[in-house]
Amino acid sequence: MDAAPRDGLPPFEDRTDFENADRGFVAALVPGVVTDGEGRVVWDGDAYGFLDGDCPATAHPSLWRQSQLCARQGLYEVTEGVYQVRGLGPANMTLVEGGSGVIVVDPLVSAECAAAALALYRRHRGQRPVTGLVYSHSHVDHFGGARGVLPREAEAGVPVLAPAGFLDHAVSENVHAGPAMARRAAFMHGTRLPKAPDGHIGTGLGTTLATGTVTLVPPTVDITHTGQRETVDGVPIVFQPTPDTEAPAEMNFLFPERRALCLAENVTHTLHNILTPRGAPVRDARAWSRYLDEAIDFFKDAYDVAFASHHWPTWGHENVVRLLAEQRDLYAYLHDQTLRLLNSGLTGAEIAEELRLPPALEGAWHARGYHGSLNHNVKGVYQRYLGWYDGNPAHLWEHPPAALARRYVEVAGGPEAMRAAARRYTDAGDLRFAATLLNHLVFADPDDEEAKETLAGVYERLGHGAENGPWRNIYLTGALELREGAGGPAVPGDPAGMTSALSVSMLLDAIAVRIDGPRAAKEQRLIIDLVVIDEQLRHRLNLEHGALTHRSMPLHRTPKPHAGLTLTLTRPELQGLLAGSGLAGIETEGDRGLLKRLFSYVTRPDEKFAIVTP
Repeated sequence: MDAAPRDGLPPFEDRTDFENADRGFVAALVPGVVTDGEGRVVWDGDAYGFLDGDCPATAHPSLWRQSQLCARQGLYEVTEGVYQVRGLGPANMTLVEGGSGVIVVDPLVSAECAAAALALYRRHRGQRPVTGLVYSHSHVDHFGGARGVLPREAEAGVPVLAPAGFLDHAVSENVHAGPAMARRAAFMHGTRLPKAPDGHIGTGLGTTLATGTVTLVPPTVDITHTGQRETVDGVPIVFQPTPDTEAPAEMNFLFPERRALCLAENVTHTLHNILTPRGAPVRDARAWSRYLDEAIDFFKDAYDVAFASHHWPTWGHENVVRLLAEQRDLYAYLHDQTLRLLNSGLTGAEIAEELRLPPALEGAWHARGYHGSLNHNVKGVYQRYLGWYDGNPAHLWEHPPAALARRYVEVAGGPEAMRAAARRYTDAGDLRFAATLLNHLVFADPDDEEAKETLAGVYERLGHGAENGPWRNIYLTGALELREGAGGPAVPGDPAGMTSALSVSMLLDAIAVRIDGPRAAKEQRLIIDLVVIDEQLRHRLNLEHGALTHRSMPLHRTPKPHAGLTLTLTRPELQGLLAGSGLAGIETEGDRGLLKRLFSYVTRPDEKFAIVTP
């Protein structure tokens, strides 16, 4: 798949998206660079200046167009009293002016970028205090900058609104599976790639992830039901929870006095992911479609503009209804046709090759696969219903990749024969199968430099021809790592800035998933009680059979058997203890050595694990 022509794409002469992306422009951040407290660059939007040029041969023209739109940066007026800062990360920060201050919706991915966005807004709209914070959903690029707009000293009395279940899902993605997701996200977002026409041009949803300090202010108000109405700083807001859509906890909401509808990340100008390449629970395409239909009916004619957590707004009530209806039908069609075909015996991979969108959807710019892809999404729907196993016994117990690769190379007649076959398929333009053969060579012998370089070249061509932003980044990052080796995740994967928002149970869960089970299983039994004074709870930790379990109970309960060690401490002291600050100042009763033994079983994730090599 070399760089694609414009055949079969919507008309490039339609400039509506460009007009909307520029509408309401107030001012840009100049220079478009954000640094942290030590002067390190955490965001450089100016690096995408090359996108002003014509599409090169190293990019799909449709993705180039989308990247040009996503690279626009600055403060924009959506409607009276509603502003957005775009282009300081992949997401948008929305600011809604209230009676005495400003309500911040989705404070970007890092505190530094959020603070820069707020400062840009204040330069043009005055020094309004933050009087409310709203998280539209539980993904880190929409809450990680919270402390950049709401520092601890200004937090008192400021409501923080989020969909029910927000904190649990934010923790499960960014703490429990955080290291693996961060590593894979580095491929998906292409964070190691150079910003250049033949390198990183975007993700389809935005440019790329910013780095910096990831933080979290815990929600104080849960949004639990459709029609729930809250007033923040004199501004009424009407909510529609949409769980299990783009995020496990998500919501749309209306500012009725501004006639402005926020569609979170449920409706953007791309086909989104049902199963994201970085890894996450499979999203429910059927529920997604139904919530969009509910939004059409529930919010009726109460809005004149719709905006989202990414991309640019859509103005005009009828235009918004058409966008909602087409996106509704996009996810419904994808879901229902996958089910129809899997019930006829096709596997996920087979359906992904066969399924095409109806012409009216395929011809809509906002339904193109810039961030999610039809191919990947079909496999996600299949996985949601039937899992990874396709029913074929040959696939039930296959060898793992390296062992399988060595056998493929052997039956092919050895490395030279497989290399020659890969060259033939490459020359014939079948880059997909060439990549499969070369990948087997690399996994069979990771020291085969010729195979790695040839595979890198194939990945490069696949990336340059991809209309989907994450696919481009994955292929190009694969090529980079074959040539230069694995690098650490240049994404906000460290959850350290989130720990102050976690409950004690969440903190203990984070420890449990890092226990080295085989080594810990040699421990007969280990019991530690944590008496957390400011919670007025006792938390019992039990390490047995290699598993760390815990339960909480009122302080007056003293369960049996007696704990080998009891620590009496505050929640901040516990956070410090888990961060390695030791027992200084903490009241202890029993054998302190038990704590050292417990911590000896806690492992550190490998943040540079191999992906394109064994």
